[in-house]
Amino acid sequence: MSHPAEPALVHPTTASVVDYHPHPPKRKKPLASDLLIAEKAKKPAIFTLDNLRRDALAGSITGLIAVPLTVGICLMSEYPIETGLMTVLFACLIGFVTFLFRPGNYVGVPGVAAGLAPVLAMSVHKFGMENMPFLIFCTSVMQAVAWKFNLQRFILKAIPSYLIEGLLAGIGLKIALKFLPYTYGIVGESHEWFTMERIKMIVLSLGALGLFLHLFGRYKAKYPAVPYVAVVVVGVISGMYMHIPMLHIEHTPLKLALPFPDFDVIPPKMVAEIIGYALMLALIDVIEQVMSNAAIEKLDPLGRPANTNNSLLAIWLANIGSSFFGGMTNLDGLAKSATNALAGAVTKMSNLFTGLVLLIFILDPHLLEHLPYFSLAVLMIFTGWKMIIGLTHVAAHGSYALLLALFCGILTYTVGIFEGLIVVLGIHLFINFVIFRHDHVPFIEMMKRFAHRFGEDIDPRSTDTMLVHKDKQIGGLRYSTISHNAAEKKNLTDFINDWAFGINSHSMSAVVGCYDINGLLWGTFAKELREGHHKIKGYFEHLFELEDVHVKFETGEVRQYKDIYIQSGKYVFTFKRKKELISVPARYSFVCKKEKTGWFILEHHSSEFPA
Repeated sequence: MSHPAEPALVHPTTASVVDYHPHPPKRKKPLASDLLIAEKAKKPAIFTLDNLRRDALAGSITGLIAVPLTVGICLMSEYPIETGLMTVLFACLIGFVTFLFRPGNYVGVPGVAAGLAPVLAMSVHKFGMENMPFLIFCTSVMQAVAWKFNLQRFILKAIPSYLIEGLLAGIGLKIALKFLPYTYGIVGESHEWFTMERIKMIVLSLGALGLFLHLFGRYKAKYPAVPYVAVVVVGVISGMYMHIPMLHIEHTPLKLALPFPDFDVIPPKMVAEIIGYALMLALIDVIEQVMSNAAIEKLDPLGRPANTNNSLLAIWLANIGSSFFGGMTNLDGLAKSATNALAGAVTKMSNLFTGLVLLIFILDPHLLEHLPYFSLAVLMIFTGWKMIIGLTHVAAHGSYALLLALFCGILTYTVGIFEGLIVVLGIHLFINFVIFRHDHVPFIEMMKRFAHRFGEDIDPRSTDTMLVHKDKQIGGLRYSTISHNAAEKKNLTDFINDWAFGINSHSMSAVVGCYDINGLLWGTFAKELREGHHKIKGYFEHLFELEDVHVKFETGEVRQYKDIYIQSGKYVFTFKRKKELISVPARYSFVCKKEKTGWFILEHHSSEFPA
């Protein structure tokens, strides 16, 4: 069998794979002509004919799915559809302009945020549409402050990522249930609920959903727009031959006005509530953009790094501008950005062509009345479902994180987004306080650990038990254990099973966290001994590149020497290669130490059985 390749280190400044030498050879001083060539290589031409052709095609395709998604989110937010379309068009223009001098990401496409739709709907009911421009203006000002002081780097350190997944799951449930009635709605009223017309509507909706899921599973990696366009086309054709509920557009003229209410009319209490809601909108918007940027960076065909703070510049400028015509909030959506990237986009020029598609429906919004409600419902229910199944990512953080994320989602759905997040954050802090007190950690030490999470070199992927920070000497990330579960609550078998669970769930932090910070690893497929978290992590990065890799323990014997435990035996690694299951039996030895703060792997040796 072929062994995983030995890992290379990533240079911290160039982000390119390089060989690491403790004492690199001296190089000659580069010539001025070489520097000029290198400088040009760093800044490839943007406005080329080839880029224009690719961006035009990609942007137009993206526009075709941006229209129905925007309409669906407007219905959820209870905003005028024309206003939503104009918001996205304006955001596309701002996104392109800011890209010219401060690019955030290169292939992202802005749009009204699905995650904020329930908040906007609540705001409309609570404050009235006449006060929404002021709410959006306050939101954009707060986002501008976050951009100015680069506060986004602290937000994800303060709020665990699994709570954000729970928050989005609760919002996704709201969206899915909001649009569910559209899948069985009929024209006119009937004394009987279960009529032939309703049966036809249900069958039509289920057929459209089945078609969407089939096409999404087949084409999501290459042509993600296909399922969206297909459902819209099916809906339009169905509306031509069947008497079904169709989208109705109420013309709402766009008016430019200062986004400030009459403060003599609204009470001070309402102003305070508006500012509170604006803080919630700004927080969720920034968090979603940070998460979207991380995904869009991976979608970039040229592998260019994304700058989240520059993306926030585009967001708050677009939001502050939209507040002058009663618009909504925006961010770079994943569905549209993925479509844009996979359709061949290279730059933000594609946003201009997405905007041109939107402009057609802004100029003649009644074209949308050929779209039935059930088509929108299918797309929005799927959008909500994608937000809900994001909870599967939380499983890698353990049962505590999953339960807390589920509770956050339930509170978000039943009580409210802001209230739910605040309550769960309070519970999370209280649980951590109780754990620290149980381990007799002094209060001052608690505060130091909390403050340390906000250090400049701390990576957002740090957890309560694992500190992740950049290694300035050799580049890459270094993993350091902060604390472990109390040792008396686990035996050696439980601890080794935790290691196996980390392998089988492909959780890097769960696996690396089992090793002592200076632990030794001679992996099954390795050609060298590795010391410390940084090098151990490199081994498992390559191990996880194998498709569906798993480990299963078959035998094990334990010896104890005071506080040192040695478990030796046999386990079997399995993975897939070209759909064929490969099994690799290996022998192992774990040298572990039991301390008051938990278990640590001091040394781990593993090797294949001889052929």
